Amino acid sequence: MLLFNIFIVGAGSCLGGIARYLVGKVVQSVCDSTFPWGTFFVNVIGCFIIGLVYGFIDKGMQISDGLRLFITVGFCGGFTTFSTFMHENYLLFSGTQHLTVLLYAVASVFAGFLMVYLAYNMAARLIL
Repeated sequence: MLLFNIFIVGAGSCLGGIARYLVGKVVQSVCDSTFPWGTFFVNVIGCFIIGLVYGFIDKGMQISDGLRLFITVGFCGGFTTFSTFMHENYLLFSGTQHLTVLLYAVASVFAGFLMVYLAYNMAARLIL
């Protein structure tokens, strides 16, 4: 069972990492800015996905342990980018963009929390 779970998490992480790369590149190419919109968007969407899944589970939706691991630990773990987020904050801070790093960090944490909250409550309304 442990080996199967490791495979499930690895498969989800692989797909999440590929999705992160593609979505981040597309978003950043559309937004002509030094602000890391690609990473911001990926993190916010990842927060929404994980909030939705756990919201469904909390409201009684039956999701297999394997699917839960695949989506939350695997896909969301590979898709969201906290280490990239921190590195981008460091680069912005070590440059002269101190206001940008403050706005990026605060907006990311706020938007991430808001997405988890909204998705969790959306799941509660969808599963009565």
